[in-house]
Amino acid sequence: MEPKDTIPDGQAGPLAEKEIPLGATKPPAPEPVAVPDSVAGPVVEPGAAPATAVEPVPAPAAVARRPRGRTALLIAAAAVLGIAGGTAVGYDVQAGRAPTPLPALSQPDLAYPAKALPADKIPDPLPASEDRQVKTGGDLRKLLADRPAGWSDDRSAPGLGDGWLGVDHYARFFEDEGPMYEYFLELDIRRIAGAAWKRGQYRTAETYLVQFGSGTVQGAQDFAEGQLAYMSGTEVGAGNDGDAIKGSGNGRYYLFEVERKPGYLPSYHARATVYRGDIAADIHIFDTVPISKKDIRTLAERQLERL
Repeated sequence: MEPKDTIPDGQAGPLAEKEIPLGATKPPAPEPVAVPDSVAGPVVEPGAAPATAVEPVPAPAAVARRPRGRTALLIAAAAVLGIAGGTAVGYDVQAGRAPTPLPALSQPDLAYPAKALPADKIPDPLPASEDRQVKTGGDLRKLLADRPAGWSDDRSAPGLGDGWLGVDHYARFFEDEGPMYEYFLELDIRRIAGAAWKRGQYRTAETYLVQFGSGTVQGAQDFAEGQLAYMSGTEVGAGNDGDAIKGSGNGRYYLFEVERKPGYLPSYHARATVYRGDIAADIHIFDTVPISKKDIRTLAERQLERL
């Protein structure tokens, strides 16, 4: 009969032995150890009261603990004394040194001459190819592209009575006008020139030249690239990647998805954005009929050529 590995729980009694692995030998039971009479106590029958009471063992005496915080207090006191002593020594050393004289407030070597230079000694002005402010430092409205043939001035465009547009008014053209206004101020916006035209009953075009801090291109670049970055989205953008403006290197033009509302004519929109130097050009066309890519591309290329 083959040996079993374990004894089922249902057959094991109160004195069942531990499970023994198959093939292992059972260890012999330990022999009983005799207890000397001097150590062994009286034998107590089950259920009988002990003959003598067992004396309780006394609890160990409580050990006093070291007060907490004394070491930290000593370290803090030493640190305060060290700082105070170092400050006193440093002040004493500095007080013993000779005073260092400050540079003179007035510098005669930088004074302007009493009279202007003679005409033959005045340096020639920078040529137009090197002076980037020759074009952008004058009347910004003169850098707007000419009105295309077949178009007329749109006098109904808000804020463009004299060709200038306020920063606060331009910020209203965006979804979040408050944050956009602050954004323009952070970019050191300088001024905005604009023109608005119309053709037929519903087609209108608007061009804005947004100029930023004089002598820097960072503002125009940040604004134009920021506008181009969201144009591919569908929430407030055109929902497509648009097309590059030929010869610009940084500009693109887009056609928006038509917007339809019950009770209104369909609304079509095209936009182009490009920058040159410290000026960003923002161009729009609106109509109730589809706008071709050629229409917006032509306006963008004409404006880029003027810049």
